[in-house]
Formats: sequence, C-alpha cells, structure tokens
Amino acid sequence: MTTSSSALDLRCVSVLKGLVLDTVHRAKSGHPGGALSSADFAYVLFQRFLNFDPDDATWWNRDRFVLSAGHESALLYGLLTLAGFLSVEDLKAFRQWHSRTPGHPEHGLTPGVEATTGPLGQGLAMAVGMAVAEAVVRHFTHPDFTNHWTYVLASDGDLQEPVALGAAAVAGRVGLGRLIVFYDSNKIQLAGPTERSDATDYAAVFGAMGWHVQDIDGHDHQAIAAAITAAQAETTRPSLIIGHTTMAKGCATMEGSADTHGAPLPEDELRCTKARLGLPEETPFFLPEEVVTHFRSRHPELRALRAAWNARRDALLADATTAARLREVQTPVWERRLTWPTFEASGSVATRKAFGACLMALADQLPLLVGGSADLDPSNQTAKFRDTYGVFHAQDNPKGRNICFGVREFPMAAMLNGMALHGGVVPFGATFLVFSDYARNAIRMSALQELPVLHVFTHDSFFVGEDGPTHQPVEHLWSLRLIPNLLVFRPADARETAACMAVALRQKSRPSVFAFTRQGLPVLDHIPQEEFEAHVARGGYILWEPHDRPVEVIVIATGSEVSLAVEVVRRVPEIGVRVVSMPCVELFDEQPEDYRRTVLPETITRRIAVEAGCTAPWFKYVGPHGRVLGLDHFGASAPAKVLQERYGFTPENLARIIAETR
Repeated sequence: MTTSSSALDLRCVSVLKGLVLDTVHRAKSGHPGGALSSADFAYVLFQRFLNFDPDDATWWNRDRFVLSAGHESALLYGLLTLAGFLSVEDLKAFRQWHSRTPGHPEHGLTPGVEATTGPLGQGLAMAVGMAVAEAVVRHFTHPDFTNHWTYVLASDGDLQEPVALGAAAVAGRVGLGRLIVFYDSNKIQLAGPTERSDATDYAAVFGAMGWHVQDIDGHDHQAIAAAITAAQAETTRPSLIIGHTTMAKGCATMEGSADTHGAPLPEDELRCTKARLGLPEETPFFLPEEVVTHFRSRHPELRALRAAWNARRDALLADATTAARLREVQTPVWERRLTWPTFEASGSVATRKAFGACLMALADQLPLLVGGSADLDPSNQTAKFRDTYGVFHAQDNPKGRNICFGVREFPMAAMLNGMALHGGVVPFGATFLVFSDYARNAIRMSALQELPVLHVFTHDSFFVGEDGPTHQPVEHLWSLRLIPNLLVFRPADARETAACMAVALRQKSRPSVFAFTRQGLPVLDHIPQEEFEAHVARGGYILWEPHDRPVEVIVIATGSEVSLAVEVVRRVPEIGVRVVSMPCVELFDEQPEDYRRTVLPETITRRIAVEAGCTAPWFKYVGPHGRVLGLDHFGASAPAKVLQERYGFTPENLARIIAETR
C-alpha cells in the first residue's frame, strides 16, 4: 500500500472540502471548520485503508467508522458520496425534512453511518463497545468470520467529555488492539481556543491508560498513512493518533477561526476559499469524474475482499461446530425460545435476586450474553455471572463475558449501545437506579437508535434504607418513562421479573430499563407463572378481583407496592377493591382502548395509585379526584422499616386511603 500523496490525492481533498462548504452553505446551517481540519485524515482512511463493501453498507465484516465529532457530518456525507452510498442530491438536502443527510449522523437512516452521534464523547464510547463486540465474536466464531477494525474520528470536544475518557480507560484495560482513534487536535472549539478551558496532555493521559499513542501532523498524508499502519501493527493496545491540525484548513482568511466552527462561511470567504483550493467559484457541488474514479480505485479490491470473505464463511459452514456458532451470532434473540427459572409461591425474594437467577438461566442459553456492572457486582446480582463466565480481556481472556466497567455508569451505557450497534451479542449493564441520571443520555441514545439494550437498575426506592437520600431514587422512574421508545419495567415479584425480562428480550427496536428491589417481596400466587408473560406484555393487568361484590375502588401499583396493595385488600373486605399491577406503563398505554377500559373502566372513578416515587404523573390514570400514595420529597437515612412507617407505605395507611377515597 502506497503511503505517498499524489497531486490527485490533494485535488480530491480540495474537492471534498468544496463539497463540505457547499453542503453547509446551501443549508445555511452546519459546522464547516472542524470538517475541513479533519478532511486529510478522513480522506486517507477512506481511500486507502477502510475495508467495506461498495455494494453493501451492512456487510458483517466491514470496518466500522464512527464520527464521534458528529457536528462534522458534512464531511462524512461528502465521503459517502465519493464512495457511492450517497448522491450530490443528498448533499443538497442537508439538514432538510426527511433527507438522508440530517444535521448529525443518524444510524439506520443513512447508509454507511454506524452510530448516531452528536452528543460529544459518546461516539468514542460506542466505538469502544463495538471493539469489545468484535473481539468477543471473533473468538467465539472464527477470525475468518470477524476480524475488522473500528476507527474513530474525535474532536477536542469529544475528549473533554468525561464519558470518552471513561470508556477509553476501559478500552486500555481490556486491550482492544483493533480500536484506532484519530484525535483531530485543531485546538479550537465553539467558544474559542481550547486553551481557555483545557490544558490536558492527552498523549500522557492515554499512554497512562494503556494506549499506543502517536503524534503527527494531521495534514500530512504520508504521516497519516504511516500512523494508521503502525496502529494496525499494534495488536495488544488500542491506538490514539493525535493529529495536530488547523481549524478550517484551506480557508482564504479564516483558518484557525472559531467563527468557522458552527456557521457557514460568509459569501466572500466561500468564494475566495474555493479559489485558493483550485475549485470553480461559480460551480456549487463541483465533483469531477477523475476525483470519483480515483477515490473509488480500491473498489475492485474491496469487492474481491468481500468475495473472499464469502468463500471463507462458506468453508466455515462445512464444520458443524463452527456453523452452529455462526448461527448463534446471526440469530436474533427475539427469535429464540427461552426458558426461565420457576419461583415458588412461598417465602420472600427480592426482585434483584430474581434477576440474578434469570441472568444465570439466560447465560446458559445465550452464549453471547455479555455485560456487567458498574462496580456493584454483588449488589446488582451479577457477581455469579462474572465468576462463572470470566472477566473479558481481548488478549488474556477473550472468551470472558463479564465486563468490569468500574464506577463508570455513563461510559457503560454508551458502550452497551456500541455493542448492540455492532451486533452478534446481547448486551446488558447494571447499577443502582439512583445512578441512572449518570447514564441517562446514553439510555436516551439507546432509544433514539432503536437498540434493544438491557439497562438494569437495582435498589429502586427509599427501601434502600440507611444509605440515605443520596442513594434513594424518587424522580427517576418517571424521568426514564419520559424518554420516547424506552420501556421501563418495575416488576412486582420474582415471577413478574422473569416475565418482564422475557418481554424485553422480544423487543427488536426498543431498549428496556429494569427497576429491581433491594428488599424481599412475596412471590405472587394469584396467577399461574406461565401466564405472567402475556399479562406483562400488556403493561398492566388485573391481578386481584373481588369475588363477592362489584368493583368499587381500583388500586394501581407497581413493584414492591403491588404486594402491599394485595395485602390491604384483605383488610377492607367490605369494599370491592380491584388491584391492577402495572409493571410497564408504556406498554399499557399502547394497548387497544377496549383493553385499557376493561382494566380501568371509566365508570369507576374511585382510584388510587401506589408507587414509591413521584406522584404527579399518576393522575393520568387515577383522574383529578383520585389519590396517589407516593413520594414527592427526598428520602432519609434510616432503616427501611422506619421509612416505610414514616412515609405511609403501610397496610393501615393504604387501607385508610381506600376507605376515604370518593
């Protein structure tokens, strides 16, 4: 592979920059400056190194390229146009309604876009997850089936976001030798020079985290190619290439200016810049045939690469064991028949412990179930999974399935997204519910990208007890329920826990959040265990119905408060009380109106909702005259039993509320 840069290469970069400038200018919106500073690296990577199928953007063994600096989307769209996945007409529709070229790259919308990026730092973190998935699948199947690279283009802003450094620390610890990050260090961000806010020596930081680090001139094509080659040769450590660049490289008078970060160039500057780049000033979206031909000169080689991979895959299928493993990777979890542990209707089981039992049952059936906890393994009930299936390390233990994320909730959640985007694995991550705030934006990105990630949270209420208000979630359940396309499950007992997990694993394009209890809960015996899944799939259902009188009052409850409601029913035999368990309000809201009215008839206005969290959203279900037993204040440090009494989550208080409700 040649590492020199021809005059035609430089011409191609100038044309690429012209496409970026015209794309942003036509939309009257966008970020040209960083795209121009990154153009040399991106061009060299795509034209000389990136392995992909020009005819199939979804080829399994393609190299993954993640534009973590998502604001530089015009650059990626220009590259995809040169590669043949987009057209000039797509560039002209930049940032417009229903176009394939939105303001920030969106996975699933644009061919060649591997991840939805924009919130800085998360692209790098998702790429770490992709590299983890690549390593796991490569060793589970065969290196002839999976052996690609994961590349990242990151900006100053990306590395200033702690989520990126947290994920990078994990990447260094687990030895992701097929992860290569280019840091476009142009030393400018939206508000001005980076030196105003950041004096970090990133070479020293990444080196200390176990990365292979190179410093280069980010505009020197020979240096870029040599650095990528050296990074590929370093197979035991992830690589960071720090490219020292100039913001808005090539502009006539605005090189190095922060004013180019988030706005189109002024008309005069655009015209003069095109002249400087040797482009026709009056020809927007200039794309000569020789540039396209040169950029695609590797396409015959890439097509041959895909054909050779097809042949190797077919040869692997001749071996029964390997063929079974390939099928394991390629069969979605929602197409499988899974079995779950049974729970006897006696004694008391915390739903977090029920999750632990379900996790181990799943792990035996899903050999590519991969995940872990943010340093809460015993509390989250993932310690047995870790000890049974081993701690993942790309070199020392690539067959390990537990990832030790450390105290890094946000990086963990973002990495799970990257694992799901890569495919082949079933990712999960666990921490306390109160720390969902740390992970929230990555959970939102799970939902936005339609990724069936499992986000597991335990210690779901003030029943945490003595740890106090810092660890007692109050607003978190409804905060998560506000996120579109996200399912939030709060199961009532061990049986509902298994059913919630079964429903979550049937989702093709929705992530799931689980909220599990620390304290033990009675196992409900009012419904056969095999019927729970069908009920949970509807989000809410009638758990208890009076047998000798009509329904007068409806009590809606979730999680630990369901057993409280059932217990109270026996204390008010003179009142006809229906208990509705609502483990997932999102699924309930999506049911046909007839079903919802069957569960919550309009004629029954005496309604009460019970949940150990914020009350206001529940009035949607109980009506303006209903009652809600909840918590609209922070908790306190005291034994759980004391808090239960103080906050009124007792049979006596709930019975009183039922009797008083009119």
